[in-house]
Amino acid sequence: MRIARLCCALLFSGAAFAAQAKMVHKPVEWTQDGTTFHSVLVYDDAVAAKRPGLVMVPNWYGVNDLAVKKAEGIAGKDYVILVTDMYGATVRPASDQQAMAAVKPLYGDRALMRKRVDLALEQLKAQAKDAPIDLARLAAIGFCFGGSAVLDLARSGADVAAVVSFHGALQTDDPTLARQIKARVLVMNGADDKGTMPDADKFMDEMRGSKADWQFVVLGNAVHCFTETDQHSPGCAYDERAAQRSYRLMRDWLRGAFSGTP
Repeated sequence: MRIARLCCALLFSGAAFAAQAKMVHKPVEWTQDGTTFHSVLVYDDAVAAKRPGLVMVPNWYGVNDLAVKKAEGIAGKDYVILVTDMYGATVRPASDQQAMAAVKPLYGDRALMRKRVDLALEQLKAQAKDAPIDLARLAAIGFCFGGSAVLDLARSGADVAAVVSFHGALQTDDPTLARQIKARVLVMNGADDKGTMPDADKFMDEMRGSKADWQFVVLGNAVHCFTETDQHSPGCAYDERAAQRSYRLMRDWLRGAFSGTP
């Protein structure tokens, strides 16, 4: 009898384990202007229900293990996330110097940045054939450099419900593009971020020139990189309190954007 009970216990335990999250990492490739990009689609396939799709542009290190891990934590059972390659499959920075070299052409040519992130959104939509993406609920999120990229996605007039920028650069090559924004825009930066906050006033003036529903949140005592768990330098450091608050704000913002509520 004890053996039977044990077998039953193991059977139910195995069934429960099988029902737990199983995160899919699906390679997604495309070519644009002769450059091949290698991104990763992340979602939990233990849930069959369709859910919102998010373009996620990582920090200036691009698509790597840490970026995919971050996407897993955000996705959970709630989202399907495309961890987006903005550089091309052959460019994978391994140092700050290499990352700076990778982002320089995109910051220097914002039309190119918009072109690449716009195509990433189209590639996310295309994944709905096989992945549980609700095409009526699309948004974009970005971190550091990625924050700049998703703000440019919004400025391009992309048809997404929302964009959310975490400690992203705020400047633009053309403030008048804000008139094209259709998305709800949530921007969150650290109060002590010496790299981004000097542009805060200009950014808010830009948003005032738009018809967008926007919010600019300043997180006290936080510097740059506050969501990046591997960063611990004085001006670029993970801050658990700021990170968790910002993720809660993101989820609330996305929920309201997808449902059409305040």
